[in-house]
Amino acid sequence: MSGSDREGLGRGPSERRLWGEVFADLSVARREGEPSAEDLERLAVAAYMVGRDDACESAWVAAHQAWLGRGEAERAARCAFWHALGLFFRGDLAPAMGWVARGGRLLTGSPHDSVAHVWLGMLQALPSLFEGDSEAASSSFREAGEIAERLADVDATAFARIGSGYALILQGRTPEGMALLDEVMVSVTAEEVAPMIAGIAYCQVIALCQAVFDVRRAREWTDALTRWCDAQPDLVPFRGNCLVHRCEVFQLQGAWTVALDSARQACEWLAGPPAWDTLGSAYYQLGEIQRLRGEFAEAEKSYRQASVAGRDPEPGMSLLRLAQGRVDLASPAIRRALDEAHDPIARSRLLPASVDVMLEADDIEAARAAADELAAIAAQIDASYLNAVAREACGSVLLSGGDPQAALTELRLAQRLWHALEAPHQVARVRVLIGIACRELGDGASAELEFEGARVAFQELDAAPDLGRLARLAGSSEMEAPLSRRETEVMLLVAEGKSNRAIAAKLFISEKTVARHVSNIFTKLQLSSRAEATAYAYKHGLVR
Repeated sequence: MSGSDREGLGRGPSERRLWGEVFADLSVARREGEPSAEDLERLAVAAYMVGRDDACESAWVAAHQAWLGRGEAERAARCAFWHALGLFFRGDLAPAMGWVARGGRLLTGSPHDSVAHVWLGMLQALPSLFEGDSEAASSSFREAGEIAERLADVDATAFARIGSGYALILQGRTPEGMALLDEVMVSVTAEEVAPMIAGIAYCQVIALCQAVFDVRRAREWTDALTRWCDAQPDLVPFRGNCLVHRCEVFQLQGAWTVALDSARQACEWLAGPPAWDTLGSAYYQLGEIQRLRGEFAEAEKSYRQASVAGRDPEPGMSLLRLAQGRVDLASPAIRRALDEAHDPIARSRLLPASVDVMLEADDIEAARAAADELAAIAAQIDASYLNAVAREACGSVLLSGGDPQAALTELRLAQRLWHALEAPHQVARVRVLIGIACRELGDGASAELEFEGARVAFQELDAAPDLGRLARLAGSSEMEAPLSRRETEVMLLVAEGKSNRAIAAKLFISEKTVARHVSNIFTKLQLSSRAEATAYAYKHGLVR
């Protein structure tokens, strides 16, 4: 790039951290006179950096036309490409390709080893990348990267490496892809690339890390992104899924207040104008945090807004129904979502919720099948996060299936993995299950220690639903072997004198499942008859 090019993309020292002032000054200049093509480029970049996507689009179009008016076709083509880049990452693929085609037409007859042609090739390859055609995209980005390196253009080189890394990850060559992305981020953190490229790089790399469950890298680059933002007043560098993934990182870290504020901000920013296609994902993430905090009415509203914006509200909505005690609604919804998901990654995001719902619905076989599938996917991908999820799911199934010793082995492994990932909510959830396993093995003292540790963590997180669940599972001091919610429901109906068939009909479960619950109740409470169960229920205030 020439010096004027680099200043146009916001590399000038006076603009580096004063995007709000630059945007305001150039906007006034544009309203009051005829700004130069260079100033229009600077305005477009400043608008992008402060989150004014509508003004950014307008400025790129005006700059494109200004360069055409001066007879500089290649500079006009570059503006077309920068405009297309913004459209691509907002999800507007058709108009983006229209601008790519316009820029390409302007380059007819120009040398093919120019930087402009490099960008043309990469932008033409983006649709293939987004559609999952990694082979075609990989070849294009590799060739573009070689030319960009030879021409010593750091921006084109960085973008080519992002595309190549993305393609390698799609091909299942995750370590190679991540190595390329790490190299890109070295250039970004050293401030060697233009601010727009830096913003795109942060967002794409964080999104890709989340896609392959590499939460360590996602957290590290999110921290770097936060520092980058803090150093630049008025900066709004987040775009698309980057906003959502940033909220997910905060949620995993246990910073739920920050996550909640970030999710609300994401919904506001992505609503436009112009609106982004990832608005539904932002509403979904807002619903997730609200659900975890026990704000059920607000969570349902957010999930519904996600659905309106085009994002399937599963598995969050099913987990919300589960927390509300509506297993009858959660079970068919999560089954439907799984039936529609075919990609292993997509299924791995639904299977943990399926395990929880099926266990609550007393469908132990379905829960075991979901846990086994999740374990198989985790073994194939081999990411710490997914391994932790799979171990926890397997432990839950083993515990519900009456094998606390085997469950304890899986749960201890899950606990270590979650602890290494610094995920306090997940650690606390597993501690509850470990406590139940210890109690069923006769180790009441260890169980109490686990319950107390989980209770403190839930209180610090303000995880109201988990605190309520823990209270039910830990039970009172009078009940050494407290019942699960479903067992309590069965106990109440037994105390009312209902038969197993009548209980099955009322709870929409099989007689065989009812018989298993009755047997578990007798074992846990050391009872020998339905009459003793009835007396116990009255004595302990379960029936009045």
